[in-house]
Amino acid sequence: MADQIEGHGGELALAALRAYGVTEMFTLSGGHVFPLYDAAHKTGFPIYDVRHEQSAVFAAEAVAKLQRRPGLAVLTAGPGVTNGISGLTSAFFNASPVLVLGGRAPAFRWGAGSLQEIDHVPLVRPVTKHAATVGSTDEITGAVSEALTAALTPHRGPVFLDLPLEVVFSTGEVARPAATPVDPARPDPDDVTRAAGLLAAAERPVIIAGSDVYAGGAVAALREAAEALGVPVFTNGMGRGALPPEHPLAFAKARRVALKTADVVAVVGTPLDFRLGFGDFGDAQVVHIVDAPTQRATHVQPAVSPAGDLRLILSALADHPGTRADHTDWIAQLRTAEDAAKERDAEAMAADTDPIRPARVYGELRKVLDRDAITIGDGGDFVSYAGRFLEPAQPGTWLDPGPYGCLGTGMGYAMGARVSHPDRQICVLMGDGAAGFSLMDVESLVRQKLPVVIVVGNNGIWGLEKHPMRGMYGYDVAADLQPGLRYDDVVRALGGAGETVSKAADLGPALRRAFDAGVPYLVNVLTDPADAYPRSSNLA
Repeated sequence: MADQIEGHGGELALAALRAYGVTEMFTLSGGHVFPLYDAAHKTGFPIYDVRHEQSAVFAAEAVAKLQRRPGLAVLTAGPGVTNGISGLTSAFFNASPVLVLGGRAPAFRWGAGSLQEIDHVPLVRPVTKHAATVGSTDEITGAVSEALTAALTPHRGPVFLDLPLEVVFSTGEVARPAATPVDPARPDPDDVTRAAGLLAAAERPVIIAGSDVYAGGAVAALREAAEALGVPVFTNGMGRGALPPEHPLAFAKARRVALKTADVVAVVGTPLDFRLGFGDFGDAQVVHIVDAPTQRATHVQPAVSPAGDLRLILSALADHPGTRADHTDWIAQLRTAEDAAKERDAEAMAADTDPIRPARVYGELRKVLDRDAITIGDGGDFVSYAGRFLEPAQPGTWLDPGPYGCLGTGMGYAMGARVSHPDRQICVLMGDGAAGFSLMDVESLVRQKLPVVIVVGNNGIWGLEKHPMRGMYGYDVAADLQPGLRYDDVVRALGGAGETVSKAADLGPALRRAFDAGVPYLVNVLTDPADAYPRSSNLA
Protein backbone atom coordinates (compact mmCIF):
# COMPACT_ATOMS: atom_id res chain seq x y z
CA MET A 1 0.00 0.00 0.00
CA ALA A 2 1.19 3.52 -0.81
CA ASP A 3 0.73 4.67 2.76
CA GLN A 4 2.90 1.84 4.14
CA ILE A 5 6.62 1.20 3.76
CA GLU A 6 8.52 -2.00 4.43
CA GLY A 7 12.26 -2.47 4.84
CA HIS A 8 15.14 -2.93 7.20
CA GLY A 9 15.90 -0.41 9.90
CA GLY A 10 18.13 1.68 7.68
CA GLU A 11 15.40 2.06 5.06
CA LEU A 12 12.82 3.03 7.66
CA ALA A 13 15.15 5.63 9.17
CA LEU A 14 15.96 7.10 5.77
CA ALA A 15 12.28 7.47 4.91
CA ALA A 16 11.76 9.62 8.01
CA LEU A 17 14.91 11.62 7.34
CA ARG A 18 13.81 12.43 3.79
CA ALA A 19 10.43 13.63 5.07
CA TYR A 20 12.28 16.28 7.12
CA GLY A 21 14.38 17.49 4.20
CA VAL A 22 17.62 15.67 5.02
CA THR A 23 19.52 15.03 1.79
CA GLU A 24 22.95 13.74 2.82
CA MET A 25 24.79 11.71 5.44
CA PHE A 26 28.17 12.38 7.08
CA THR A 27 29.87 9.39 8.62
CA LEU A 28 32.95 7.30 9.36
CA SER A 29 32.47 3.68 8.38
CA GLY A 30 31.37 1.19 11.02
CA GLY A 31 29.66 -2.21 10.88
CA HIS A 32 26.98 -1.32 13.43
CA VAL A 33 25.38 1.12 10.96
CA PHE A 34 25.70 -0.81 7.67
CA PRO A 35 21.91 -0.83 7.03
CA LEU A 36 21.90 2.98 6.96
CA TYR A 37 24.61 2.89 4.31
CA ASP A 38 22.71 0.23 2.36
CA ALA A 39 19.54 2.33 2.32
CA ALA A 40 21.44 5.40 1.21
CA HIS A 41 23.48 3.60 -1.47
CA LYS A 42 20.45 1.92 -3.05
CA THR A 43 18.50 5.19 -3.35
CA GLY A 44 21.26 7.62 -4.39
CA PHE A 45 21.33 9.37 -1.02
CA PRO A 46 24.81 10.96 -0.84
CA ILE A 47 27.26 9.64 1.76
CA TYR A 48 30.28 11.75 2.75
CA ASP A 49 32.85 10.04 4.93
CA VAL A 50 35.58 11.51 7.11
CA ARG A 51 38.71 10.47 9.00
CA HIS A 52 37.49 11.40 12.49
CA GLU A 53 33.93 11.26 13.77
CA GLN A 54 34.03 14.81 15.12
CA SER A 55 34.37 16.03 11.53
CA ALA A 56 31.19 14.16 10.57
CA VAL A 57 29.22 15.94 13.29
CA PHE A 58 30.78 19.32 12.44
CA ALA A 59 29.89 18.78 8.77
CA ALA A 60 26.30 17.98 9.72
CA GLU A 61 26.25 21.09 11.90
CA ALA A 62 27.48 23.28 9.04
CA VAL A 63 24.61 22.00 6.89
CA ALA A 64 22.16 22.66 9.72
CA LYS A 65 23.49 26.17 10.24
CA LEU A 66 23.73 27.19 6.59
CA GLN A 67 20.54 25.57 5.30
CA ARG A 68 18.43 25.97 8.45
CA ARG A 69 17.24 22.36 8.36
CA PRO A 70 18.43 19.13 9.99
CA GLY A 71 21.93 17.85 9.38
CA LEU A 72 22.72 14.14 9.79
CA ALA A 73 25.76 12.37 11.19
CA VAL A 74 25.89 8.57 11.44
CA LEU A 75 28.42 7.20 13.94
CA THR A 76 29.30 3.65 14.78
CA ALA A 77 29.00 2.31 18.32
CA GLY A 78 31.25 3.10 21.27
CA PRO A 79 34.24 5.23 20.25
CA GLY A 80 32.41 6.38 17.14
CA VAL A 81 29.83 8.09 19.32
CA THR A 82 32.25 9.30 21.98
CA ASN A 83 34.51 10.81 19.30
CA GLY A 84 31.52 12.85 18.15
CA ILE A 85 30.58 14.32 21.54
CA SER A 86 32.58 17.54 21.08
CA GLY A 87 30.67 18.14 17.85
CA LEU A 88 27.37 17.45 19.59
CA THR A 89 28.29 19.86 22.36
CA SER A 90 29.17 22.62 19.91
CA ALA A 91 25.83 22.06 18.17
CA PHE A 92 24.12 22.30 21.56
CA PHE A 93 25.71 25.66 22.34
CA ASN A 94 25.04 26.87 18.78
CA ALA A 95 21.37 25.71 18.71
CA SER A 96 22.03 23.68 15.57
CA PRO A 97 19.40 21.04 14.62
CA VAL A 98 21.75 18.07 14.15
CA LEU A 99 20.66 14.44 14.39
CA VAL A 100 23.30 11.90 15.33
CA LEU A 101 22.31 8.29 14.68
CA GLY A 102 24.58 5.97 16.61
CA GLY A 103 25.13 2.26 16.26
CA ARG A 104 24.73 0.21 19.43
CA ALA A 105 25.77 -3.24 20.58
CA PRO A 106 22.91 -5.78 20.40
CA ALA A 107 20.29 -5.46 23.11
CA PHE A 108 19.64 -9.21 23.31
CA ARG A 109 23.26 -9.76 24.41
CA TRP A 110 23.59 -6.60 26.53
CA GLY A 111 25.99 -7.00 29.41
CA ALA A 112 27.87 -9.93 27.87
CA GLY A 113 30.71 -7.82 26.55
CA SER A 114 29.93 -7.27 22.86
CA LEU A 115 32.30 -5.18 20.76
CA GLN A 116 32.04 -1.47 21.64
CA GLU A 117 29.25 -2.09 24.13
CA ILE A 118 28.49 1.08 26.10
CA ASP A 119 25.33 2.99 26.93
CA HIS A 120 25.70 6.23 24.95
CA VAL A 121 22.54 7.95 26.14
CA PRO A 122 23.77 9.05 29.59
CA LEU A 123 26.90 10.45 27.96
CA VAL A 124 25.11 12.58 25.37
CA ARG A 125 21.94 13.51 27.24
CA PRO A 126 23.45 16.68 28.88
CA VAL A 127 24.38 18.10 25.45
CA THR A 128 21.28 17.18 23.45
CA LYS A 129 17.64 18.20 23.45
CA HIS A 130 16.55 14.58 23.12
CA ALA A 131 18.46 11.31 23.48
CA ALA A 132 17.05 7.79 23.36
CA THR A 133 17.63 4.19 22.36
CA VAL A 134 15.17 2.79 19.79
CA GLY A 135 13.57 -0.39 21.13
CA SER A 136 12.29 -2.07 17.96
CA THR A 137 12.49 -1.82 14.20
CA ASP A 138 8.89 -0.65 13.85
CA GLU A 139 9.62 2.25 16.21
CA ILE A 140 12.41 3.72 14.06
CA THR A 141 10.40 6.11 11.87
CA GLY A 142 8.45 7.47 14.82
CA ALA A 143 11.61 7.88 16.89
CA VAL A 144 13.40 9.73 14.08
CA SER A 145 10.40 12.00 13.51
CA GLU A 146 10.09 12.76 17.23
CA ALA A 147 13.79 13.56 17.48
CA LEU A 148 13.82 15.83 14.43
CA THR A 149 10.73 17.70 15.60
CA ALA A 150 12.51 18.35 18.90
CA ALA A 151 15.65 19.49 17.05
CA LEU A 152 13.67 22.01 14.99
CA THR A 153 11.55 23.38 17.84
CA PRO A 154 13.03 26.60 19.28
CA HIS A 155 15.29 26.75 21.09
CA ARG A 156 16.79 24.45 18.43
CA GLY A 157 19.54 21.97 19.09
CA PRO A 158 21.04 18.53 18.49
CA VAL A 159 19.34 15.20 19.14
CA PHE A 160 20.62 11.64 19.41
CA LEU A 161 19.25 8.17 18.75
CA ASP A 162 21.09 4.93 18.94
CA LEU A 163 19.98 1.81 17.11
CA PRO A 164 20.83 -1.60 18.61
CA LEU A 165 22.33 -4.00 16.12
CA GLU A 166 19.30 -6.31 15.84
CA VAL A 167 16.93 -3.31 15.61
CA VAL A 168 18.59 -1.67 12.62
CA PHE A 169 19.33 -4.94 10.78
CA SER A 170 15.80 -6.37 11.17
CA THR A 171 12.84 -5.52 8.91
CA GLY A 172 9.55 -3.87 9.69
CA GLU A 173 6.44 -2.36 8.10
CA VAL A 174 5.19 1.05 9.16
CA ALA A 175 3.07 3.98 8.01
CA ARG A 176 4.89 6.28 5.61
CA PRO A 177 6.37 9.06 7.77
CA ALA A 178 5.58 12.75 7.33
CA ALA A 179 7.21 15.77 8.93
CA THR A 180 5.45 17.36 11.88
CA PRO A 181 5.29 21.15 11.39
CA VAL A 182 6.65 23.35 14.14
CA ASP A 183 4.20 26.15 14.90
CA PRO A 184 5.66 29.58 15.73
CA ALA A 185 5.68 30.37 19.43
CA ARG A 186 3.69 33.51 20.14
CA PRO A 187 5.29 35.97 22.56
CA ASP A 188 3.54 37.75 25.40
CA PRO A 189 2.20 40.90 23.70
CA ASP A 190 2.78 42.98 26.84
CA ASP A 191 6.47 42.06 26.81
CA VAL A 192 6.73 43.03 23.16
CA THR A 193 4.92 46.34 23.70
CA ARG A 194 7.23 47.23 26.58
CA ALA A 195 10.34 46.32 24.56
CA ALA A 196 9.15 48.42 21.62
CA GLY A 197 8.39 51.36 23.89
CA LEU A 198 11.85 51.25 25.50
CA LEU A 199 13.63 51.20 22.11
CA ALA A 200 11.41 53.86 20.55
CA ALA A 201 11.75 56.29 23.45
CA ALA A 202 15.46 55.78 24.07
CA GLU A 203 17.91 58.54 23.20
CA ARG A 204 20.80 56.16 22.50
CA PRO A 205 19.40 52.69 21.66
CA VAL A 206 21.41 49.78 20.23
CA ILE A 207 20.39 46.42 18.79
CA ILE A 208 22.77 43.43 18.91
CA ALA A 209 21.57 40.58 16.70
CA GLY A 210 22.92 37.03 16.87
CA SER A 211 22.73 33.63 15.24
CA ASP A 212 19.11 32.87 16.12
CA VAL A 213 18.00 35.80 13.96
CA TYR A 214 19.37 33.94 10.94
CA ALA A 215 18.33 30.48 12.15
CA GLY A 216 14.80 31.70 12.80
CA GLY A 217 14.39 33.32 9.38
CA ALA A 218 14.07 36.73 11.01
CA VAL A 219 16.64 38.71 9.01
CA ALA A 220 14.05 40.70 7.04
CA ALA A 221 12.08 41.42 10.21
CA LEU A 222 15.25 42.65 11.93
CA ARG A 223 15.89 45.12 9.13
CA GLU A 224 12.29 46.33 9.26
CA ALA A 225 12.48 46.87 13.01
CA ALA A 226 15.80 48.69 12.86
CA GLU A 227 14.67 50.96 10.02
CA ALA A 228 11.25 51.67 11.52
CA LEU A 229 12.71 52.62 14.90
CA GLY A 230 15.96 54.11 13.59
CA VAL A 231 18.19 51.96 15.80
CA PRO A 232 21.84 51.13 14.98
CA VAL A 233 22.58 47.41 14.69
CA PHE A 234 25.61 45.34 15.67
CA THR A 235 25.78 41.61 14.99
CA ASN A 236 27.59 38.47 16.07
CA GLY A 237 27.72 34.82 15.01
CA MET A 238 25.53 33.99 12.04
CA GLY A 239 23.72 37.27 12.53
CA ARG A 240 26.70 38.91 10.84
CA GLY A 241 25.65 40.32 7.48
CA ALA A 242 21.99 40.59 8.49
CA LEU A 243 22.40 44.24 7.55
CA PRO A 244 24.99 44.60 4.77
CA PRO A 245 28.04 46.72 5.70
CA GLU A 246 26.86 49.60 3.52
CA HIS A 247 23.49 49.87 5.31
CA PRO A 248 23.25 53.20 7.19
CA LEU A 249 22.26 51.40 10.41
CA ALA A 250 24.94 48.66 10.18
CA PHE A 251 27.86 49.05 12.58
CA ALA A 252 30.74 46.77 13.54
CA LYS A 253 33.70 48.74 14.87
CA ALA A 254 32.01 51.27 17.15
CA ARG A 255 30.64 48.64 19.53
CA ARG A 256 32.70 49.70 22.53
CA VAL A 257 31.57 53.32 22.19
CA ALA A 258 27.97 52.24 21.64
CA LEU A 259 27.74 49.92 24.62
CA LYS A 260 29.54 52.35 26.89
CA THR A 261 27.09 55.17 26.22
CA ALA A 262 23.81 53.48 25.18
CA ASP A 263 20.75 53.92 27.36
CA VAL A 264 18.87 50.88 25.96
CA VAL A 265 20.53 47.75 24.58
CA ALA A 266 18.32 45.18 22.84
CA VAL A 267 20.06 41.82 22.44
CA VAL A 268 18.21 39.64 19.94
CA GLY A 269 18.77 35.94 19.38
CA THR A 270 22.04 35.51 21.25
CA PRO A 271 22.86 34.84 24.92
CA LEU A 272 24.19 37.40 27.35
CA ASP A 273 27.45 35.48 27.66
CA PHE A 274 31.17 36.35 27.75
CA ARG A 275 31.03 37.68 24.19
CA LEU A 276 28.73 40.46 25.41
CA GLY A 277 30.33 41.16 28.76
CA PHE A 278 27.79 38.86 30.42
CA GLY A 279 25.07 41.44 29.74
CA ASP A 280 26.62 44.19 31.84
CA PHE A 281 26.11 47.38 29.84
CA GLY A 282 26.57 49.89 32.64
CA ASP A 283 23.51 52.02 33.26
CA ALA A 284 21.73 50.92 30.06
CA GLN A 285 18.42 49.10 30.30
CA VAL A 286 18.65 45.66 28.71
CA VAL A 287 15.99 44.14 26.47
CA HIS A 288 16.74 40.44 25.89
CA ILE A 289 14.72 39.02 22.99
CA VAL A 290 14.90 35.22 22.75
CA ASP A 291 13.21 32.47 20.76
CA ALA A 292 12.20 30.40 23.81
CA PRO A 293 11.68 31.09 27.52
CA THR A 294 14.55 28.73 28.38
CA GLN A 295 16.97 31.23 26.78
CA ARG A 296 16.15 34.12 29.10
CA ALA A 297 19.20 35.22 31.05
CA THR A 298 19.19 34.18 34.71
CA HIS A 299 22.42 35.87 35.83
CA VAL A 300 21.16 39.40 35.06
CA GLN A 301 17.74 41.01 35.27
CA PRO A 302 16.70 42.54 31.92
CA ALA A 303 14.13 45.30 31.85
CA VAL A 304 12.01 42.98 29.72
CA SER A 305 12.64 39.72 27.86
CA PRO A 306 10.12 38.83 25.14
CA ALA A 307 10.28 35.12 24.23
CA GLY A 308 8.85 33.56 21.09
CA ASP A 309 9.16 33.53 17.33
CA LEU A 310 11.71 36.22 16.51
CA ARG A 311 9.92 37.17 13.28
CA LEU A 312 6.74 37.94 15.20
CA ILE A 313 8.57 39.92 17.87
CA LEU A 314 10.67 41.98 15.46
CA SER A 315 7.73 42.66 13.15
CA ALA A 316 5.77 43.91 16.15
CA LEU A 317 8.66 46.24 17.05
CA ALA A 318 8.56 47.62 13.51
CA ASP A 319 4.82 48.23 13.81
CA HIS A 320 5.05 50.00 17.18
CA PRO A 321 2.41 52.75 17.09
CA GLY A 322 3.82 54.91 19.87
CA THR A 323 6.00 58.00 19.80
CA ARG A 324 9.51 57.50 18.46
CA ALA A 325 12.53 59.54 19.43
CA ASP A 326 14.81 60.99 16.79
CA HIS A 327 18.11 59.07 16.83
CA THR A 328 19.83 61.04 14.06
CA ASP A 329 22.48 62.58 16.30
CA TRP A 330 23.18 59.24 18.03
CA ILE A 331 23.64 57.45 14.72
CA ALA A 332 25.94 60.22 13.50
CA GLN A 333 28.03 59.95 16.69
CA LEU A 334 28.45 56.22 16.15
CA ARG A 335 29.22 56.70 12.46
CA THR A 336 32.06 59.07 13.38
CA ALA A 337 33.51 56.43 15.72
CA GLU A 338 32.97 53.71 13.11
CA ASP A 339 34.74 55.65 10.36
CA ALA A 340 37.69 56.45 12.62
CA ALA A 341 38.06 52.77 13.52
CA LYS A 342 37.86 51.80 9.86
CA GLU A 343 40.70 54.16 9.07
CA ARG A 344 42.83 52.57 11.78
CA ASP A 345 41.95 49.10 10.55
CA ALA A 346 42.74 50.00 6.95
CA GLU A 347 46.20 51.08 8.01
CA ALA A 348 46.74 47.80 9.89
CA MET A 349 45.46 45.73 6.97
CA ALA A 350 47.94 47.42 4.63
CA ALA A 351 50.97 46.97 6.92
CA ASP A 352 54.00 45.91 4.89
CA THR A 353 55.97 44.30 7.71
CA ASP A 354 58.30 41.37 8.05
CA PRO A 355 57.17 39.10 9.64
CA ILE A 356 53.62 39.44 8.35
CA ARG A 357 51.03 40.93 10.69
CA PRO A 358 47.77 38.94 10.86
CA ALA A 359 45.80 42.05 9.92
CA ARG A 360 47.53 42.14 6.52
CA VAL A 361 46.27 38.61 5.79
CA TYR A 362 42.70 39.84 6.17
CA GLY A 363 43.40 42.98 4.19
CA GLU A 364 44.37 40.77 1.25
CA LEU A 365 41.48 38.36 1.78
CA ARG A 366 38.97 41.20 1.59
CA LYS A 367 40.18 41.86 -1.96
CA VAL A 368 39.48 38.33 -3.20
CA LEU A 369 36.44 37.15 -1.25
CA ASP A 370 33.09 37.31 -3.05
CA ARG A 371 30.11 38.86 -1.28
CA ASP A 372 28.53 35.42 -0.88
CA ALA A 373 31.72 33.60 0.15
CA ILE A 374 31.41 31.29 3.16
CA THR A 375 34.15 32.09 5.68
CA ILE A 376 34.89 29.59 8.43
CA GLY A 377 36.87 30.41 11.56
CA ASP A 378 38.70 27.59 13.34
CA GLY A 379 41.20 28.95 15.82
CA GLY A 380 41.80 31.38 18.64
CA ASP A 381 44.19 34.27 18.10
CA PHE A 382 44.18 34.20 14.29
CA VAL A 383 40.39 33.90 14.08
CA SER A 384 39.94 36.78 16.54
CA TYR A 385 41.49 38.97 13.86
CA ALA A 386 39.01 37.56 11.34
CA GLY A 387 36.12 38.66 13.51
CA ARG A 388 37.53 42.15 13.59
CA PHE A 389 38.61 42.66 9.99
CA LEU A 390 36.14 40.63 7.89
CA GLU A 391 32.65 42.05 7.43
CA PRO A 392 30.23 39.50 5.92
CA ALA A 393 28.01 41.15 3.33
CA GLN A 394 25.22 38.57 3.55
CA PRO A 395 23.68 36.65 6.44
CA GLY A 396 24.42 32.95 6.68
CA THR A 397 27.98 33.28 5.37
CA TRP A 398 30.01 33.20 8.60
CA LEU A 399 30.75 30.02 10.56
CA ASP A 400 32.77 29.97 13.74
CA PRO A 401 32.88 27.54 16.68
CA GLY A 402 30.49 29.69 18.70
CA PRO A 403 30.42 30.19 22.46
CA TYR A 404 31.68 26.68 23.26
CA GLY A 405 34.94 27.59 21.53
CA CYS A 406 35.78 24.08 20.34
CA LEU A 407 38.74 23.87 17.96
CA GLY A 408 38.70 21.33 15.14
CA THR A 409 35.54 22.51 13.38
CA GLY A 410 37.42 23.61 10.26
CA MET A 411 37.44 20.63 7.91
CA GLY A 412 34.01 19.40 8.95
CA TYR A 413 32.49 22.85 8.52
CA ALA A 414 34.29 23.13 5.17
CA MET A 415 32.79 19.85 4.00
CA GLY A 416 29.28 20.84 5.06
CA ALA A 417 29.67 24.27 3.50
CA ARG A 418 30.92 22.89 0.18
CA VAL A 419 28.06 20.37 0.05
CA SER A 420 25.58 23.16 0.85
CA HIS A 421 27.02 25.67 -1.65
CA PRO A 422 28.87 23.92 -4.51
CA ASP A 423 29.33 27.16 -6.47
CA ARG A 424 30.56 29.54 -3.77
CA GLN A 425 33.99 30.31 -2.39
CA ILE A 426 34.63 28.36 0.81
CA CYS A 427 37.49 29.76 2.90
CA VAL A 428 38.70 28.27 6.19
CA LEU A 429 40.64 30.62 8.46
CA MET A 430 42.71 28.38 10.69
CA GLY A 431 45.23 28.91 13.44
CA ASP A 432 48.25 26.65 13.37
CA GLY A 433 47.13 25.22 16.70
CA ALA A 434 43.70 24.37 15.32
CA ALA A 435 45.33 22.70 12.32
CA GLY A 436 46.37 19.85 14.60
CA PHE A 437 42.75 18.86 15.24
CA SER A 438 41.33 18.24 11.78
CA LEU A 439 43.85 18.78 8.99
CA MET A 440 43.94 15.06 8.18
CA ASP A 441 40.39 15.46 6.88
CA VAL A 442 41.82 17.33 3.90
CA GLU A 443 42.17 13.78 2.57
CA SER A 444 38.38 13.41 2.82
CA LEU A 445 37.90 16.64 0.89
CA VAL A 446 40.39 15.63 -1.80
CA ARG A 447 38.98 12.12 -2.25
CA GLN A 448 35.40 13.38 -2.55
CA LYS A 449 36.34 16.30 -4.82
CA LEU A 450 35.30 19.07 -2.42
CA PRO A 451 37.65 22.02 -3.05
CA VAL A 452 38.14 24.63 -0.34
CA VAL A 453 40.75 27.25 0.50
CA ILE A 454 42.51 27.01 3.86
CA VAL A 455 44.49 29.98 5.18
CA VAL A 456 46.67 29.09 8.16
CA GLY A 457 48.00 31.87 10.37
CA ASN A 458 51.25 30.22 11.38
CA ASN A 459 52.91 31.99 14.31
CA GLY A 460 54.30 28.87 15.95
CA ILE A 461 52.53 29.43 19.29
CA TRP A 462 49.23 29.11 21.09
CA GLY A 463 48.72 32.86 20.88
CA LEU A 464 45.78 33.28 23.27
CA GLU A 465 47.66 31.35 25.94
CA LYS A 466 51.34 32.22 25.55
CA HIS A 467 51.10 35.99 25.96
CA PRO A 468 48.58 36.00 28.86
CA MET A 469 50.59 33.36 30.70
CA ARG A 470 53.76 35.38 30.32
CA GLY A 471 51.88 38.40 31.61
CA MET A 472 50.65 36.49 34.67
CA TYR A 473 53.76 34.53 35.59
CA GLY A 474 56.66 35.98 33.63
CA TYR A 475 57.09 32.71 31.76
CA ASP A 476 55.02 30.31 29.68
CA VAL A 477 54.86 26.55 29.25
CA ALA A 478 52.96 24.25 26.86
CA ALA A 479 52.38 27.23 24.54
CA ASP A 480 54.89 26.66 21.73
CA LEU A 481 54.44 24.91 18.40
CA GLN A 482 57.03 24.06 15.78
CA PRO A 483 57.95 27.39 14.12
CA GLY A 484 57.57 27.59 10.36
CA LEU A 485 55.93 24.17 10.08
CA ARG A 486 54.99 23.39 6.47
CA TYR A 487 51.27 22.73 6.76
CA ASP A 488 51.10 23.16 2.99
CA ASP A 489 53.34 20.10 2.63
CA VAL A 490 50.85 18.15 4.73
CA VAL A 491 48.03 19.12 2.38
CA ARG A 492 50.11 18.25 -0.68
CA ALA A 493 50.87 14.84 0.82
CA LEU A 494 47.12 14.29 1.22
CA GLY A 495 46.48 15.08 -2.46
CA GLY A 496 45.76 18.80 -2.27
CA ALA A 497 47.97 21.78 -3.02
CA GLY A 498 49.41 24.78 -1.25
CA GLU A 499 52.31 27.09 -0.57
CA THR A 500 54.05 28.96 2.23
CA VAL A 501 54.06 32.76 2.26
CA SER A 502 56.57 34.73 4.29
CA LYS A 503 56.38 38.16 2.57
CA ALA A 504 53.35 40.42 2.70
CA ALA A 505 53.65 41.29 -0.98
CA ASP A 506 53.20 37.60 -1.89
CA LEU A 507 49.89 37.19 -0.07
CA GLY A 508 47.56 38.48 -2.78
CA PRO A 509 48.93 36.30 -5.62
CA ALA A 510 48.95 33.24 -3.34
CA LEU A 511 45.30 33.72 -2.40
CA ARG A 512 44.27 34.16 -6.02
CA ARG A 513 46.05 30.92 -6.93
CA ALA A 514 44.29 29.18 -4.06
CA PHE A 515 40.79 30.20 -5.18
CA ASP A 516 41.55 29.24 -8.78
CA ALA A 517 43.03 25.83 -7.94
CA GLY A 518 39.88 23.68 -7.89
CA VAL A 519 41.34 21.43 -5.16
CA PRO A 520 41.82 21.82 -1.40
CA TYR A 521 44.58 24.43 -1.23
CA LEU A 522 46.39 25.63 1.88
CA VAL A 523 48.10 29.00 2.10
CA ASN A 524 50.52 28.74 5.03
CA VAL A 525 51.19 32.31 6.18
CA LEU A 526 54.12 32.86 8.52
CA THR A 527 52.83 35.54 10.87
CA ASP A 528 54.45 37.56 13.64
CA PRO A 529 54.29 35.64 16.96
CA ALA A 530 54.65 38.91 18.87
CA ASP A 531 51.46 40.31 17.32
CA ALA A 532 48.79 38.94 19.67
CA TYR A 533 45.14 39.88 19.41
CA PRO A 534 44.56 42.80 21.82
CA ARG A 535 41.84 41.62 24.15
CA SER A 536 41.53 40.60 27.77
CA SER A 537 40.80 37.10 28.95
CA ASN A 538 37.22 35.86 28.63
CA LEU A 539 37.70 32.98 31.07
CA ALA A 540 35.73 34.49 33.96
